[in-house]
Amino acid sequence: MAITAQDVKKLRDATGAGMMDAKKALIEAEGDFEAAIEILRVTGAAKVSSRSDREASNGLVAAAGTTLIQLGAETDFVAKNDEFVALATQVAEAVSAAGATDVESANAVKLGDVTVAEAIATLAAKIGEKLELAAVASYEAPAAIYLHRRSQDLPPQVGVMVEYEGGDDEFVRGIAMQIAAMQPQWVSREDVPADVLEKERHVAELTAKEEGKPENIIGRIVEGRLGGFFKEVTLLEQASVSDDKKTVGQLLKEHGVTVKRFVRLSAGA
Repeated sequence: MAITAQDVKKLRDATGAGMMDAKKALIEAEGDFEAAIEILRVTGAAKVSSRSDREASNGLVAAAGTTLIQLGAETDFVAKNDEFVALATQVAEAVSAAGATDVESANAVKLGDVTVAEAIATLAAKIGEKLELAAVASYEAPAAIYLHRRSQDLPPQVGVMVEYEGGDDEFVRGIAMQIAAMQPQWVSREDVPADVLEKERHVAELTAKEEGKPENIIGRIVEGRLGGFFKEVTLLEQASVSDDKKTVGQLLKEHGVTVKRFVRLSAGA
């Protein structure tokens, strides 16, 4: 049977496929519209599979309730695509409602008639880039969330969520902004893993010896340098960006807030 331009347009509108792909599918299906859709789904899945070794090094972050997700894409062009942004919002809402706490369980969450993983794969086939659910975090309330735009023409690409006790959401949102900007890795020095601390101590000691410092003061030098390390990597010991005369720990104490944990997601990381 003859394949008309109207047939091709109808299939393109239904699937988002390119004109030539839609026409080939209709020809292969001998004009059967449903069969053509199935052909496009199969070829689309094959294209997604062939992109599996590529990096989804761009994308965005989205939030719903006390859930934060990172949806990866290959380029910032796709990161600001309306369908991609809408899908990220839908995924965040569905994952939050389902109470999923990691990527594997989030991918299995239902999004209408399909799973989150299937919805992402379908959009990947349509757009022509590797897309993936890169990270998921779900906390107990109360939790403050801050989403940061690296550029005004892009969606948020850095997201921070802070689980806390005491205080109010607006103040803790300011702490989330601190985390977004200064990138601490742990809440306190007690949270730093022993192996990380031992490595820092070893490097500080070797550096002091290489600099020719007297043996009797190397211990004090090492402790001083570890103090500097803690000021960089732990939230409580960082200088506050809103009041550089105080540490974040001091501000939290003044406001009666305890930070239980935090997560920082960054597109491409």
